[in-house]
Formats: sequence, C-alpha cells, structure tokens
Amino acid sequence: MENKPLKIVYCTPALYLAGGMERVVTLKANYFADYYGYDVTIIITEGKGKPYFYPLSDKIKVVNLDINFEKLWNCGLLKRILIYLPKQYRYKRLLKRELMRIRPDITVSMLRREINFINEIKDGSKKIGEMHINRANFRKFEAEKHNFIKNLFARFWSGSLVSHLKKLDRFVVLTEKDREAWTELDNVEVIPNPSPFMPSQVSPLTEKRVIAVGRYSHEKGFDLLLRAWAEVEKQCADWYLDIYGDGDTTSYKELMDELGIDKRRCRLNGRTNDVEYEYCHSSLFVLSSRFEGFGMVIVEAMACGLPVVAFDCPWGPRAIIKEGEDGILAEKGNPSALAKGLICLMENDTKRVAMSIAAQRNVQRFSIDEIAQQWKCLFDEIVINTRQ
Repeated sequence: MENKPLKIVYCTPALYLAGGMERVVTLKANYFADYYGYDVTIIITEGKGKPYFYPLSDKIKVVNLDINFEKLWNCGLLKRILIYLPKQYRYKRLLKRELMRIRPDITVSMLRREINFINEIKDGSKKIGEMHINRANFRKFEAEKHNFIKNLFARFWSGSLVSHLKKLDRFVVLTEKDREAWTELDNVEVIPNPSPFMPSQVSPLTEKRVIAVGRYSHEKGFDLLLRAWAEVEKQCADWYLDIYGDGDTTSYKELMDELGIDKRRCRLNGRTNDVEYEYCHSSLFVLSSRFEGFGMVIVEAMACGLPVVAFDCPWGPRAIIKEGEDGILAEKGNPSALAKGLICLMENDTKRVAMSIAAQRNVQRFSIDEIAQQWKCLFDEIVINTRQ
C-alpha cells in the first residue's frame, strides 16, 4: 500500500459564519490535519474575503469558488430560480474542476447544493454525505395553500434527494433515531458531533442561574422557554435566567411583557464571545428547541458540569442526555413540563450536584479524540482497504 496521507475534501457553503456546521467542519478538519496528518482541503462557495469565524489550522487549504448563492436570500421565487440555475451550473463546473485537480480519496458533502451532482463527478474519490439535522426538518418547505409552484418544487426536490443519497458510499447521521428515519437506505452510519472544547474549569453550581444558548429563532423555542420561566419565577424567586444568542429579540420582549416576566431576572442577551465563562457561572442549562440536529450546546454545558433540562425533541437531546442521571427530558413543546424539570433541580441541591458529576463523566464519549477515531475507522474501511 502506498504510504501517503489521506486526501480529504469538504464541501460546505462558508467558513465566516458562527454556525454549528461551520464549527464542526473546522473542528474535525483541524484534528484530521494536525493529528492524523491528512491532506485536507475545504471548498466553499460564499464569503469571499471574509475572515473565518473559527480558527483554522494553517495545514488546511481553502478554495473559495465565489459562487455567492447568498444573493438568492432576498429574492422572490421566480427571480431566485432565474439566478439559481446559472449559479448552480457554474458551481458544478468549478467543483468538478477542483476535484479533478486535487484527486481526493474522500469528498465529504455537507448536503448543500452539491448533493444534486456530487456523485456524477468521476474524480476517483469516495463520496460521503453528512446530515446535521433530522430528516423531518431538513430543507423544510412550509406548505402554502396558494403557492402551487413552490409546493410542487418541494415535492420534486424531496423525492430526488433519496436517489442522490443512495449513490453515496456512506451517508452519516448524528443519532440512531436519524438512522431509523432513512428506511430506504442501506448505507447509513451514525457518528455524533464532537464536543468543540474541553473546558479548563467546571461550574461550582453556586450561582442560582439558568442559562440557554441559541439563535433567537422559531426552532430554538425561546417563546416556549419564556412561558416555562413565567411559571418558574413564581416558585423560585431567587433564581434568574440568561439567554445568549444572535437574532431579533423584539417578539420575545413583547412576550415577556405579555406574561409579566421580571426583566431583572430574565435577560435576553446577544451572542457571547466566552460561552465557557457563562456556563461556568451558571448552575443549570435549559434547551427549549422544537427540534435539533444534535444539540451541541448540551454537550458544551455538560462538559462544564451543568445538568440539563431539555425538551425531548427530535432527535438530539435523547442521544446525549441520560434521563434522570445527568439531566431531565421534558415532554416536547410543553412549557409546564419544562418548568417542572427546572424547578425539580433548582430545589434539590443534592440531585443537581450528582447530575453535574455524571454529566462530566458521560460527555467524554463526545470528545474529539473519540469522534475522530470513529471517522478514521470509516475512512479506513472505505478507502484504505481498497488501496491494498
């Protein structure tokens, strides 16, 4: 067998955003390049000239094709189609050129626009797809009674996706529940996301503070959290809640007024640049999401010693939290159930400390060392063995 480093190419839209996918791609790429000596290239389509949000190893090569699909964001449907088609054609042509030049052993698609043609590129690489959200909410198109074209397109796209996924050498999802959702496929592997950091300290659980982290968006369910908190603050008068994240807080502030929530004890903050510090100065983490691809913030919080109270939403929390051991899973979408879980741990110091210890122990299975080894085994299986 030739003794040469494995060549890996990642296809992902951008690296300048502070998103979960960008974080995971960067974390894994850095580890593969720095610890395994892989030859890693990341091919992106957006953010020409913008700095990368997460630190990237100087061993990694980045190719920006400068397609600028982001131009589509503020367009109507018809204009979007007219702009999209030539951009997609250009992307296919340029990505094929790069893959034929690089000749990677493995090409990893984050299941964005290249999934529609990646299997057609005969560069010799094995093709892997990664999905970071559950099937029901992947590229979800909201049904519209009076938009026949949009609904027709959604049905067509959903139907073609499975055929593209079948052709991949492997399709990687984050949880066993996600694997079960893809009954049509026999190439599905489960590899969770790795923890983005192992903290230098853990919370002493001395501050009566609950923390939540995420975008101010519908899927994160902060409206449900506020409804839960309206019940909690009446019973636990000395605790307070801090939410951190990007986005518009206007509707949430209006809901706080409607619910009569004390704004001195419930604060809607912007994004924090030191989330570890905020975890370590809290005593509980709460996740109110309507759905999650995985729930990396749960792993982060547990690594910092925080017990977690979360909705049992599809599908991430149940894959991470061991119910009653390191956290509490509440009925999904039920604010009163979430409030009950929070109050249970707020009023029981002994249980909170025991869950903190269990959380720190159990979360080790998501360390980058553990997850990278799973990826290495997969790469070896589909590539190294074929070289022999």
